[in-house]
Amino acid sequence: MMLNEASILTLLESVTAGRTAPSDALKALRSLGYEDAGVARLDHHRHMRQGFPEVIYCAGKTPEQVAIIARRLVEAHDVMLGTRATTAHATAVKEVLPDAQYDVQGRTLVVDRRTGRAAPAPGVALVAAGTSDIPVAQEAAITLRVMGHEPLCIYDVGVAGLQRVLCHVKELQDANVVIVVAGMEGALPSVVGGLTGSPVIAVPTSVGYGASFGGVAALLGMLNSCSSGVAVMNIDNGFGAAHLAARINARIARGPAPTLKGPLNA
Repeated sequence: MMLNEASILTLLESVTAGRTAPSDALKALRSLGYEDAGVARLDHHRHMRQGFPEVIYCAGKTPEQVAIIARRLVEAHDVMLGTRATTAHATAVKEVLPDAQYDVQGRTLVVDRRTGRAAPAPGVALVAAGTSDIPVAQEAAITLRVMGHEPLCIYDVGVAGLQRVLCHVKELQDANVVIVVAGMEGALPSVVGGLTGSPVIAVPTSVGYGASFGGVAALLGMLNSCSSGVAVMNIDNGFGAAHLAARINARIARGPAPTLKGPLNA
């Protein structure tokens, strides 16, 4: 049973019609909370709370553990995303899910068997300061795509050649949300934040020489941004930035929530 709102409604209608015993329905619904897969407790209800199923953080997990988790997620949701995956993780997953797609640069694993999906939503600009920052940007791009959003990728536009980003001011201003990935001193999000009224999600990377301290210098620079409307993710966290951008873009695409009538807003 694929766990989504439509299948739950079908199950409840089947109980109402007498085709399914309440005890059988209860057994099916128990997996809504989580499933104990032995190596992990899978949160199958997450997609209904947050719009996308649980994502596998592959680092620190054995290839066998990732393969078990991936197979169960695909069986339940028809889609799976794994981040920080190695070639060993990819090999193990492809043994049980031959259609898995591994991106070496972004270190992501994707299986997507969903049908009847809407066209990807535009509205997210994805900016990378340098070519060395692209692996983190690629993690963000793949995350956005599997979540139903097609990013406009603007790469190698760091502040050392400011004219490069100035060529893209219109695209930045038209975007609903902008992700900016940068290492070194981490100055690019402040520049972009001053050029657009869109929310900016800054991602510091671990790119840089010794005093960059593995991305800490970029992180502190972004946290001290003089531009308003800049939020900062953790170092190298392209996935987190993409997940947040997807939520923002989806809300904008849906439009404002309907006004509820009541004593406080009548």
